[in-house]
Amino acid sequence: MKKAIIFDMDGLMIDSERVTYNEYVKKLHMLGHDDFTEELYRHCLGKNKAGICKVFTDHYGDDFPMTEVWDDVHVWIDESLRKHVPKKKGLDKLLKYLKDNGYKTIVATSSARLRVDEILKNAGIAEFFDDSICGDEVTHGKPDPEIFLTACQKLGVIPSEALVLEDSEAGILAAYNGRIDVICVPDMKYPEPDYASKVTKIVDSLEDVIEYLK
Repeated sequence: MKKAIIFDMDGLMIDSERVTYNEYVKKLHMLGHDDFTEELYRHCLGKNKAGICKVFTDHYGDDFPMTEVWDDVHVWIDESLRKHVPKKKGLDKLLKYLKDNGYKTIVATSSARLRVDEILKNAGIAEFFDDSICGDEVTHGKPDPEIFLTACQKLGVIPSEALVLEDSEAGILAAYNGRIDVICVPDMKYPEPDYASKVTKIVDSLEDVIEYLK
C-alpha cells in the first residue's frame, strides 16, 4: 500500500527540458552554430554540469566558449520560467487526486532551494506538497538514493510505502538504489534498456499514474 508519492521536478512536472533546449538553440545561433539538434541535446540529459560541458566541447571543440554559453542560457531559462511555467500533461489532475485521497507528497529535486520554491509558486502547485527537499540540502546527488531516502524520512514513511515519479535515468537509478518503487514518465529521452528494467512501470503521462494507484 503506497502512502507517499515523491516527485522529481524538472522534466517530470515542469517542461523545463524543452525550455532549456530552446535557449541553447538561441544562444548557439547567436554564435553561428545552427546544428544543435534534439539528438545532440539528449546526450546532455541526466548529466551534471561537467558532463554537459563535455558534450559541447566534444562536438564544437576545446575553444568553444562554454562558460559564456552556460551562464547566458541559465539566466535566460530562469527568466523564461518566471514569466511562464509550462506544466506537464496530467500534473494538475494527479495532484488533485493525491490530495483528495490522502496521499503524502514531496518534491525531491536536484535543483537549488531558491529556484524550486520560485517555480512551484509560479506554477501554482506549492500548496499540493507536504514538503520538499533540494539538491543543495543533500550530500550526494542522484543516482545516490540519499535524496529519496531523506524524502521518506521527512514524510514519516518507509521506502516500501513510497513511490517515486521520475523522468531521468539518474533518478530511476537513485530510486532503485534506495529500494523504492519508481514510475518513469519519459521526457525528451526514453530510458535505455538497463534503466527501463529497473522501473515499476513506464507511462506516457502523469495522468496515467492515477490508474496505477487505483
